[in-house]
Amino acid sequence: MAIRPVDSERCIGCGRCIRACPVDVIRLDVDTNKAKTIYPEDCMCCACCEDDCPVGAIYVSPEKHDPLMVSWR
Repeated sequence: MAIRPVDSERCIGCGRCIRACPVDVIRLDVDTNKAKTIYPEDCMCCACCEDDCPVGAIYVSPEKHDPLMVSWR
């Protein structure tokens, strides 16, 4: 996956990552009041959430997990 699960040990529940995500991958967990990765397969690897997190609780890999298959025939 492009985005890793949010590190709940570091997350302070500020919501900056939720507001930064253009595709709604991260949501606030109402039980813990912390961010949670809900739709990791929809991550576009833009890293806006990672950039906006003040405590470094989010990591976005620049690579998607599914390689693109191309046929030249």
